[in-house]
Amino acid sequence: MHTIYAACVARSPTVKLRRERWPTPDGDFIDLDWLADAPGAAAAGTAGEPPFIVLFHGLEGSSQSHYARTLMHAVAERGWRGAVVHFRGCSGEPNRLARAYHSGDSAEVDWILARIRGSVPGPLCAVAVSLGANVLLKWLGEKAEAARDVVAAACAISAPMDLVATGNALDRGFNRIYGWNFLRTLKRKSLEKLTRYPGLGDARRIRHARTLRSFDDHVTAPLHGFVDAQDYWTRSSSKPWLKRIAVPTLVLNACDDPFLPADALPAPSDVSAAVTLQFPRYGGHVGFVTGRFPGSLEWLPRRILRFIEAVIDRSDRTAHRVA
Repeated sequence: MHTIYAACVARSPTVKLRRERWPTPDGDFIDLDWLADAPGAAAAGTAGEPPFIVLFHGLEGSSQSHYARTLMHAVAERGWRGAVVHFRGCSGEPNRLARAYHSGDSAEVDWILARIRGSVPGPLCAVAVSLGANVLLKWLGEKAEAARDVVAAACAISAPMDLVATGNALDRGFNRIYGWNFLRTLKRKSLEKLTRYPGLGDARRIRHARTLRSFDDHVTAPLHGFVDAQDYWTRSSSKPWLKRIAVPTLVLNACDDPFLPADALPAPSDVSAAVTLQFPRYGGHVGFVTGRFPGSLEWLPRRILRFIEAVIDRSDRTAHRVA
């Protein structure tokens, strides 16, 4: 099932979160929603501190997205710790600067993960969805071995790893509904920014954008230093970086994901030995709804946390052998 169905029909749990605002290095801010402490459950592995799960959301997502709520609920049930990072302008309040966030902004992920690593004990594990998953995979590839000093494991869910293929797919047929859904908020935010930054863009072109390609041509690309949408998508795609990933990483995409056609998915030869590829036949884009109508969203968080737990247990066993 696709993400629109999952968000509107299948039920996602309510979780208790605490908001914290961080200033960015360039004078802006981001908001993080931290999971309230969960009582009781045992830590993964034998290292003492339970894992800390940091989640990066997808395009126009937030801590209230169905996948964020279900994952944080599962994290809390295990007695683990976690937080949802909001990209700039996605926490319910406009960010201060003209710039926003984009699919290749690995520098943003870098400073966020470094700050979290410096403030929380125990294994830090990064999970990301859709746009956030592409950014995380790009960061993992760029950092290569150095990423192992920051995160113990990573999971990328429904990542549009080939953004050119994604852009082309979302321009066709029924898939255009997904683009229109995102454009509702993207266009509204961009027009609001024009009132604060006159000359930042062309309001008429923004209003008349009917595809993500058109929006990225006129807004995302020039705002973030790219020539056009094609340049932005090409330079921001994570697929070319997958061979450099050193952190144990799960890449989970459904073969029926409308955002990335099955023929654009990476082959085993496209990734490093640290990457586990899982491409179920069904699941749509961040859907993975199981069971009878209206369905359950529990499969995805269970799969993510099982992968992370296995990586940490393996690391603990290796550490004991070395000791």
